[in-house]
Amino acid sequence: MSIIAISRGTFSGGEGLAKRVADRLGYQCVSREANLEEAAKQYDIPVEELGVAMERPPSFWERMIGYRAAYLTYIRAALCEQARAGHLVYHGYLGQFLIPGVSHVIAIRVIADIDFRLRAIMRQQRLTGEEALAYITKVDKDRREWTRFLFGVDWDLPQHYDLVVNLSRMTLETACETVAGLASRTEFQPTHASVQAMENLALQARVSAALAKDFRTADAGFEVTADGGIVTITGTTRWSEINHWAPEVVRRVSGVKEVRSEIVFVPNFPAG
Repeated sequence: MSIIAISRGTFSGGEGLAKRVADRLGYQCVSREANLEEAAKQYDIPVEELGVAMERPPSFWERMIGYRAAYLTYIRAALCEQARAGHLVYHGYLGQFLIPGVSHVIAIRVIADIDFRLRAIMRQQRLTGEEALAYITKVDKDRREWTRFLFGVDWDLPQHYDLVVNLSRMTLETACETVAGLASRTEFQPTHASVQAMENLALQARVSAALAKDFRTADAGFEVTADGGIVTITGTTRWSEINHWAPEVVRRVSGVKEVRSEIVFVPNFPAG
């Protein structure tokens, strides 16, 4: 029931590895793009809008903090719902950063040297070597900036992963057997604590998404925690009605047993 999160650079072979591992283990395989589609469907947002928004440079989102938080919340909520059942291989570049604190998530980083990646992109697209190199360089830069902006981490650092796989140095079959082998190891099996952590994270994500979606609480920017069905909302607001609206929204979310509001009403609190 492990969850395998594969962070892949563009044209590094990560998608092919993810599909092979999923077939080998009988797991569901979900791409970043498919998860965007699921988030768009669940939260009634045009998938094109969500996709384009997540590709905007950080400088754009620094001016649109509310939208950034909402869109990221929807994406995390959609992925958490799929991850709750386990038996999942997710491949993208946010991977385990969207499902933090769950010990049965196996974080894999797929890399390949530039010649491998250039050959791959030139097989699929009609690009010159110079155009292909420019494309890879830009995408890598954008993704590096994205993860640093959203999560405050450097995507490339190996300490964020349980395993780094270099597909320039091994076949897909060898890489597949290596990753699949980790899924059977004791340290990556679900425990009562890790399953509860997954459930708490999924509930937190559902509640945050509900607050972001409701027009009365969309711009509030509250912090949400969940523990065994008990949801705590914290934050500051200059609107007294929020103390009624927010718990009302949260109580309608599936899995919520109790709502604890720690929202502080400050009449002169500046607007965001």
